[in-house]
Amino acid sequence: MKATTILGLLFGLGLFCACRENKPTDDPGKLKSVLLAYFEGITNKDFKKMTESTTDDFVLYEMGRVWSNDSVFREMKKFPYTVAYKFDSFKINVDLMSGHMTYYNHADFAFDTTKQSFDWIESAAFRKTEKGWRMYFLHITERYKP
Repeated sequence: MKATTILGLLFGLGLFCACRENKPTDDPGKLKSVLLAYFEGITNKDFKKMTESTTDDFVLYEMGRVWSNDSVFREMKKFPYTVAYKFDSFKINVDLMSGHMTYYNHADFAFDTTKQSFDWIESAAFRKTEKGWRMYFLHITERYKP
């Protein structure tokens, strides 16, 4: 009985230690660079930069709407605007082939003479491709302060 208990404890301890091993990861800064490049593309209306930051199957969920890069580009072309983004509170998880982040995004838009500020809670998912890290999913929802 004692031998079985000791073996069970040793097995459990070994399993616990094996699960705690650090998995190899990539640099979280690489994901942040991809995200910032995407938003720089929005700021500068640089569709090429936005496309290079995303996968071919990129999807954006924003406040109940579903977008692709093509639909985002069409909408951006409709309205003249300027925008300044400010990001903070990044939490980034990354392994060798995929990553995810959450963060806050504050944006100040100007549409002709109308100015509007937004606060969002966002999350983005990334995958490593043969061309490097690319964002394949972005979720944006309005941030409410209690």
